[in-house]
Amino acid sequence: MTAFDDSLMQAMLEAIDHHFRETAATTGYDRMPPEVRAAIAAIPRHRFVPPASRREAYRDSPLPIGFGQTISQPFIVALMTTLLRPNPGDRVLEVGTGCGYQAAVLAKLVDQVFTVEIVAPLARAANELLASLKLANVSCISGNGNAGLAEHAPFDSVIITAAAGSVPDAIVSQVRPGGRIVMPLGEPGSRQQLTVLTRSADGELRRQEVLPVQFVPFTGR
Repeated sequence: MTAFDDSLMQAMLEAIDHHFRETAATTGYDRMPPEVRAAIAAIPRHRFVPPASRREAYRDSPLPIGFGQTISQPFIVALMTTLLRPNPGDRVLEVGTGCGYQAAVLAKLVDQVFTVEIVAPLARAANELLASLKLANVSCISGNGNAGLAEHAPFDSVIITAAAGSVPDAIVSQVRPGGRIVMPLGEPGSRQQLTVLTRSADGELRRQEVLPVQFVPFTGR
C-alpha cells in the first residue's frame, strides 16, 4: 500500500469507528474489536473494486462490482464480522463471495473460509485475487450457495451476504450446535434486518435482529 492509500485506510477506519459509536444502542458494540480492526486494516480494499472505482475504494460506502452486485459498506463488513464472533480455529462458510472482500477479512481471523458465489465470473475473479494476496486459507467455489457445502461441514459459523426471507434448511443443518449465522433477513424491496441466528443443540434457531440494512437479493433459491 502506498502512503496515500495508508491515509485513506485510516480515514475509512475512523468512519467505521464513528458508525460503531452511532449504532451501539442497537448492535451492542460501541467499537470494533481490536482483532477485527486489524483484519480490516490488513486488506487492501482498492484491490477488490473495479479500476474506475478505486479512488472511492476507502469511502465507507458500498460500490458496484458488476453483475448487479456490490462490495458491502466497510462498516457493514466490520459489523457482520464482529457479530460472527470469529475464533482462530474456526471453519466459516460464506454464501455470496462477490469480489471476495469479506472472505479476505475473515481469512485474517479464522482457520478456514469456504466461500460460494453463484455468478461464475465473480467467483473466478475472486479466486484469482485471493490467491494473489496469498490468502491460502480461503477456498472460493463457483456454485449455488443455497445448499451450503455439505462436503466441508460442519461449520462454526456462516455469513450470508444477500437478503432472503429465511435461512435455507441445508445451511442450518451444516452449522455446529452453538454456531452462528449472520445475514440480512427480509425480501428485496421490503424491510431487511441484519440478524444473528444461533443454532441450539436441537437445531432450533434463536434470532436477534441487529440493524436495518439493504442488501442485494439471495439468488439461486
